[in-house]
Amino acid sequence: MDYKFEIAKSISSVTELEIDKVLQLIEIPPQVEMGDYAFPCFSLAKTMRKAPQMIATDLVSNDALKLDFLSEVKNVGPYINFFIDRGVYAHSVVSEINEKKDDYGSATLGENKTVVVEFSSPNIAKPFHVGHAFTTILGNSLSKIYTKLGYDVVKMNHLGDYGTQFGKLITAYRLWGDEEALNKAPIDELLRIYVKFHEEEKNNPDLTTDARANFKKLEDGCPEEVALWQKFRDMSLVVFEQLYKRMGVTFDNYNGESFYSSRIPAVVDMLREKNLLEESEGAQVVKLDEYKCPPCIILKSDGTTIYASRDLASAIYRHETYNFDKNIYVVGIPQALHFKQVFSVLKKAGYEWADNCEHVGFGLVKFKNMKFSTRDGNIVLLEDLLNESIAKVKEVITENAKTRGASMTEEEIDEIATKVGIGAVIYTYVKSGRERDIVFSWEDMLDFEGDTAPYLIYTYARTRSILRKALEQGITPAEAGSDSLKLLTSDEEYALVRSLSDFPDSVVKAAQSNEPFMISRQIAVCARNFNRFYNNSSILGADSDELKKARLALCESLCNTLKSGLNLLGINEVERM
Repeated sequence: MDYKFEIAKSISSVTELEIDKVLQLIEIPPQVEMGDYAFPCFSLAKTMRKAPQMIATDLVSNDALKLDFLSEVKNVGPYINFFIDRGVYAHSVVSEINEKKDDYGSATLGENKTVVVEFSSPNIAKPFHVGHAFTTILGNSLSKIYTKLGYDVVKMNHLGDYGTQFGKLITAYRLWGDEEALNKAPIDELLRIYVKFHEEEKNNPDLTTDARANFKKLEDGCPEEVALWQKFRDMSLVVFEQLYKRMGVTFDNYNGESFYSSRIPAVVDMLREKNLLEESEGAQVVKLDEYKCPPCIILKSDGTTIYASRDLASAIYRHETYNFDKNIYVVGIPQALHFKQVFSVLKKAGYEWADNCEHVGFGLVKFKNMKFSTRDGNIVLLEDLLNESIAKVKEVITENAKTRGASMTEEEIDEIATKVGIGAVIYTYVKSGRERDIVFSWEDMLDFEGDTAPYLIYTYARTRSILRKALEQGITPAEAGSDSLKLLTSDEEYALVRSLSDFPDSVVKAAQSNEPFMISRQIAVCARNFNRFYNNSSILGADSDELKKARLALCESLCNTLKSGLNLLGINEVERM
C-alpha cells in the first residue's frame, strides 16, 4: 500500500488542494516520535483564512483523516502528524518484499521506452586502468537500474578505435614494434611503443608529421594501415572481454568511433545544407554563440575528423536505430563542454531529440601522491587492483575461518574472496555521488564494519546463516500475509521495516539522477538497521513461536532487499562467509 498517497488523498478530500500538490507538501518528520508523515498547513492559510495552527487543529478532528492503517493523527503546531500502525505497516512491507523476492524494487515506469547507455568505451591498444573502471562500473549499474524499472536498455561500448593516436601507433609499431611481444601480451607491447613515441616525439617533430600522415592513410582506407589498425583492435578486444567477463559486464553493441567514420560525410553535408558550417582558420566549424559555447570543430584543416564529428554521427545513428527516449553518455566530467557542444549542434540542426541526450559525468580516481598518465606509462591497472583486493579478502576469510573453526574448502574460499574482493572495488565507485573524486584506501575498502561491500555482503551472509540454522531446527519464516507479521512493532524492527520500504523509491531516484549511490546509501541504511535489530533482539530465542517466525520473515525480507540492491550495483552476494 502507498501510505503517503492514501494520506494525501484524505487531505485532498477535506481541503481544496489537488492530490499532486498535497504529495509535494507532505514531509517525513526528522524524528520517529514525531510520526511517519507530516503535512504543513501554511499553504491553506490564505484560502481558509485562518492561522496554520488553527487549521491543523480543525483538520485533525475530521474523520476523513482517521484511516484504518493509522494508529494516531495529531497536530503539532501548524503540522498534522500521521502515525502509521506499526503492526499493519510491518505486515504490509514484509509481505510485499517476500512475495516479490528478487523483483522487489521493480517497476513499469519505463515500459515501451528505450534508454541507450554508452559506457566503458576504452581506447584500443591502451591498458584498462582504474580510471576506466569508473565509467564501466557506473554505466553497468545504471543499465541494471533502468532495466529494473522496465526500460528497454541498449548497452553501448563506444570503443576509442579511431583518431590520431592510431597514426602514432602505426608509426611507432613500424619503428620499434616486436611481433613476438605483441602476440604474447598485446596491450603491454602497444603501451610500450606508445610511451616511446611520446618520448621520442619531444625531440623529433618529424614523428608527429609521420603520425598525421599515417592516420590520413587510415581514414582513406589504405590497406596496410587498415590491416595494422584491425590487428590492434582485435587483440585489444580479446583482453578487454576477459576483464568484462570477470566483472560481470556485458554489452549489446561494440560500435566504436571507426563505425561512424563512413557516416560523417552525410553529417557534414547535412550541416552544410542547413548553412551551419563555417570556415575558421581552415577548419570547418559550427558556431554556437547562442548556446554560450565555443565553436564546435567538425573537420580539421587537413580534412580529418575529430571526436565531435564522430559523436554527431553516432547520436543520429542511435536515434534512427533505437528511437531512444534517453541517450546517456557515461563519460568523465572533463568532457562536459564537448558534449554540450555536440548536443547544441544537434539542437541547432533541428533535432529536437537532442534534449534527450545526457552527459553523466564522474570524478577522478586517485591514489595518494600519484597521478595517472598513459603517455608517461604511469597507471594502475584495474586487473592488478582486482587481484590485490581478492588476495587481501582471502587472507581475512581464511583467518576468520580458522578462528571460528569453520570447515571451508580452498575452492569455497576462492569463490567467496573473488566475489567480495571484486565487490569491494565496485562499491568504492558507487558508494558516493559520482561527481566526487575517489581516493583509494585498502583500509576503507575492506572494512567489514564500515560503509563497504564486505560489510553489506557479510550482513547478507550472516542473515542467510540465521535462516539456515532456523530451518535445521524445523522453524520456517512466517509466510507473506501472515498475521504474525503484525508482531514486528519494536523500535528496532520498525526502523528496519521503514528502511526496507524505502528501497523501491531509492531505485527510482537513482534513475532520475543517474546516481547509483542512492541505492548503495539505502541498502547501507538497511544493513545498519538490521544489525541494530540483530544485536538488540533475540530471533531464534524469541518469546513465542509466532514472533520467531515473524522475525525470520523480517530476516528474509532483508536478504531479498540486500540482494536486489547489491545486484543493481553490479555486486554478487555470497551465502556464507
